[in-house]
Amino acid sequence: MSVELTPTPSFRLDGRRALVTGAGRGIGLSAAAALADAGAHVTLAARTANEIEEAATAIRARGQKAEPLILDVRDVDAVQTTLAAQAPFEILVNNAGTNRPAPFVDVKVEDFDFVFGLNVRAAYFVAQAVARKLVEAKKPGSIINMSSQMGHVGGPTRTVYCATKHAMEGFTKAMAIELAPHKIRVNTLAPTFIETPMTRPFFQNEAFRKDTLSRIKLGRLGQLEDLTGAIVFMASDAAALMTGTSLVVDGGWTAE
Repeated sequence: MSVELTPTPSFRLDGRRALVTGAGRGIGLSAAAALADAGAHVTLAARTANEIEEAATAIRARGQKAEPLILDVRDVDAVQTTLAAQAPFEILVNNAGTNRPAPFVDVKVEDFDFVFGLNVRAAYFVAQAVARKLVEAKKPGSIINMSSQMGHVGGPTRTVYCATKHAMEGFTKAMAIELAPHKIRVNTLAPTFIETPMTRPFFQNEAFRKDTLSRIKLGRLGQLEDLTGAIVFMASDAAALMTGTSLVVDGGWTAE
């Protein structure tokens, strides 16, 4: 009698087109490099031409496929026009985002609007534009919305940020339901605090750093390489049955 062993799905992304927003630095750049390393043809989108051009050049220097796309994702008309003119992207890492921490009673309307404009409005319509092209082309895909552990819990001085990430968790579930018949999966990646150019200034505050480390059960800040494996997994056939949920990479923060 022969034993039938279950095959392991491939984590390779050869022949797939990937779009990463906010790809000039930090999580976005790491995501783009990881997807290219797994074989995807990666388009790096951001407002800053120099950053993404240098990043795409560095990826191509490894013998991989990458190109820059200068795009302000907050300009919904530009997003729709630009992405309608592109071939479909089977993978989206919807990463562009921001934060302006402030005590709840001090939050300014312009800061609220700015953070919501990028984290919710822009992210929503980037996903819509990518999904439209996939549906039209009858292609399957994986949309990865970059959320946060703060999409699952609350935190001081982060009422606005938490609101945007809880919103993202909500629209991700609803998008997943609607897009499932088209074989398009939609999930979030929800990291803890990762050391990036955006978060580094926060950790210069010793009290904040100490409090953060006390909440991360593994006792350290996240590094960019803590996320790249998760991104490749979610983009690949290894995550073929995963949709409408969140992959929380938080060192145990939300376990308590």
